[in-house]
Amino acid sequence: MANNPSSMQGFYDGVTNVSDFIWGGTWHGEQVLLFPPMVVILLGVGIWIMIGLRFYPITHLGMAFAGLFKRSADKEKGEISPFAALSTALSGQVGTGNLAGVATAITLGGPGALFWMWVTALIGMSLAFAEGSLAIRYREKGPDGHFRGGPMNYIRNGLGKKWGWLAVIFCIGLLFSSIATGNMIQANSFADSFSGLTGLPEWGSGIVVAVAVFAVIIGGIKSIGAIAEKIVPVMALIYLVMAFIALALNFTAIPGAFVTIFESAFTGHAAAGGFLGAGMILAIRSGVARGLFSNEAGQGSTPIAHAVAQTDDPAKQGRFAMMGTFIDTIIICTATGLVMLAVQGAFPHTGADGVVVMQNTVWTSDLTGFAMTEAAYATAFPMPLFGTVTLGGLVVSIALILFVFTTLITWGYYGERAATYLFGMKLAIPFRLFWVVMIFIGSFQEIELVWRLGDIANAAMALPNLIALALLSGVVFALAKGNRTAGKDHE
Repeated sequence: MANNPSSMQGFYDGVTNVSDFIWGGTWHGEQVLLFPPMVVILLGVGIWIMIGLRFYPITHLGMAFAGLFKRSADKEKGEISPFAALSTALSGQVGTGNLAGVATAITLGGPGALFWMWVTALIGMSLAFAEGSLAIRYREKGPDGHFRGGPMNYIRNGLGKKWGWLAVIFCIGLLFSSIATGNMIQANSFADSFSGLTGLPEWGSGIVVAVAVFAVIIGGIKSIGAIAEKIVPVMALIYLVMAFIALALNFTAIPGAFVTIFESAFTGHAAAGGFLGAGMILAIRSGVARGLFSNEAGQGSTPIAHAVAQTDDPAKQGRFAMMGTFIDTIIICTATGLVMLAVQGAFPHTGADGVVVMQNTVWTSDLTGFAMTEAAYATAFPMPLFGTVTLGGLVVSIALILFVFTTLITWGYYGERAATYLFGMKLAIPFRLFWVVMIFIGSFQEIELVWRLGDIANAAMALPNLIALALLSGVVFALAKGNRTAGKDHE
């Protein structure tokens, strides 16, 4: 037992080292690669597909939003409506990353991380289009009569059975990612926020959310889609209204916030010392890593939701998929980031001499993660409600609770798809039970290690998916031109 603390510290240091190499290009704190490996791969494949699509995601964004209000006259194949599929995907995308994740990115990489989140999202729209369109093109109907799809299907059906090993690697990465980022990180954030509002211990909050999640996921994807299309649009709209009001109350600080973002993007306010450009690398690493965690473009998760949409048009669902990336990062994450940069108040910061001084912006304070976001909103809307809870603090806490709840139900389905692909449909119900147990366990764990594991997990599933997207890029380009049968037929 005496060796346990040191062994745990060694494990934590090892995880941190691997995470730093994948996303920062460092090894044991030393910069060994100028550009982080996953940043190069993610943005490289995204740029390749964006150019091949001739900037289709940008030029057809308006068409994508217009498609929200169009209903198909004929009932097409699938499990849930295209809008419900988008809402389900968004329920997985919009979560802790939009609140705590943005704050973490700014803490680690400075405000410039927000700029690199935008870059990741804009390029990621091409990846999202590719994922959504391929998900429809290569989905298949299972023995139970239900449609399923995702990277594992477009790898096997699009690239051929000889690439089955890549589908297996993706599913292993998906299982790893679903437990770390889709479950434990989300459950921990829920427990922190719910406990703060109700006074329940974290394990008690874990029981509450575990039971609520199980009540939804036991009904499968149709139940998840029905809940998602009701909750996601409403919660996103309410959150954005609050953010816009907060920004309106601090409108004079908005121009300065944008200047800070663009200056920090290429200097890195959070960096201290190091080689020339270290600050910029920190900003890029934090922005891309947290951007991917938030919008999941290229990661391979959202096409699992889009694959069950009731449509026979791959390009149509591809447009819905790219719209999800835009909504998640360009709209919601930007709103969160600007609130933290623009809201003026008094926030404590401990200097190098140990003296606490008050800062006028929350991002320069000692606060981190969700506490930073909560403090910004509490300052913008300081009206007291009960105890120490303010209107702003209550609204952002409820937003987090709802964001996290919907993320948990959607990622439960993603993890289940990986488990059943690898081991068969007999594992569906046992996995759902395992999922809610992990929610309970994650609710009271130390979260810093899990965040690092989450970075590794995201890369573990993103890499095989990005390889598949690159190899199938020709099919994606043909689908965008309206050729619905481009690529190999199902085997």
